[in-house]
Amino acid sequence: MSTSGVTVLGGGVIGLSVAWFAARDGFAVEVVDPGSPHGGSWVAGGMLAPITEAWPGDEDVLALGVESLARWPAFAADLGVALSLVGTLAVATDVADGEVLDQLRAHLESQGRSATRLTRRELRAAEPGLGPSVRSGLSVPGDLSVDNRDLLRALRAACARHGVRFATESTQDHEITVIAAGAWSRDLHPLLREVIRPVKGEILRLSARPGALPPPRHTVRAQVSSRPVYLVPRAGGLVLGATQYEAGFDPDVTVGGVRDLLRDAEVVWPAIAEYALTECAAGFRAGSPDNLPVVDWLEPGVLAATGHHRNGLLLAPVTARRVLDLLREGGTR
Repeated sequence: MSTSGVTVLGGGVIGLSVAWFAARDGFAVEVVDPGSPHGGSWVAGGMLAPITEAWPGDEDVLALGVESLARWPAFAADLGVALSLVGTLAVATDVADGEVLDQLRAHLESQGRSATRLTRRELRAAEPGLGPSVRSGLSVPGDLSVDNRDLLRALRAACARHGVRFATESTQDHEITVIAAGAWSRDLHPLLREVIRPVKGEILRLSARPGALPPPRHTVRAQVSSRPVYLVPRAGGLVLGATQYEAGFDPDVTVGGVRDLLRDAEVVWPAIAEYALTECAAGFRAGSPDNLPVVDWLEPGVLAATGHHRNGLLLAPVTARRVLDLLREGGTR
């Protein structure tokens, strides 16, 4: 047990997970977060998908993601959050898109991972609502997903149960500060200024109207004319994403982004034409040069837990565990 105090800057999934782990371990914790509708944790698809996110050159990212994914069932159970265990279908709509999936499959095999190649007929047996343009795909049963907003609510409640204080500005003079403010972390310490950058993404939320075909059971990640789009099922609807721009902190949802997401998603799942569009949102991921998070001491008493890019939700358990280990070291590099 520790009697040290910890101020966590950031109330997204990383900040809340760090606060929860630290408070359970006996630290006095305050979470400082002014709140933003553009936080990456709130504007997220909820995919826990290190396998289908894998790509040559990101082998360390894959290894870290797989390690964290293994922690997720216990992490979710402790929080009382439901996980979707159905898995992911990665699909292609033309020859070039199919070649991208072939590259992914070859890369996974080189890393000792596997994904099962599916024909058009096998894909439709798994998801009858897939569009006629979907011609091939991969089954990745190990990938999971979670409702990101349920997760944030559960984390906040778990923090409150363990005595975590919440504030929009710091009210405590704690010995240790953890910078976990996502893309905004870059402005909170000089060593992060040139390391962390905002990567803008747009998501849409859709609700199935009466009489419309229900959402798919699986998460569906597609390549449509070389453009990526994902469809993540929610109760009675879908989350669609994700555009990706190097546009600084531009908060606008663009007409072009919405158009592209809806057009490509309709190719994959034509029934969405009958759905209701209930939300358009832009959020900011915390990019880093090598796509790996920065989780380490910046100086005595100041820790960073940021730079998770597309994998903030996925890496929450392993990041919180790593930060707790560093906190137990006592606040020195």
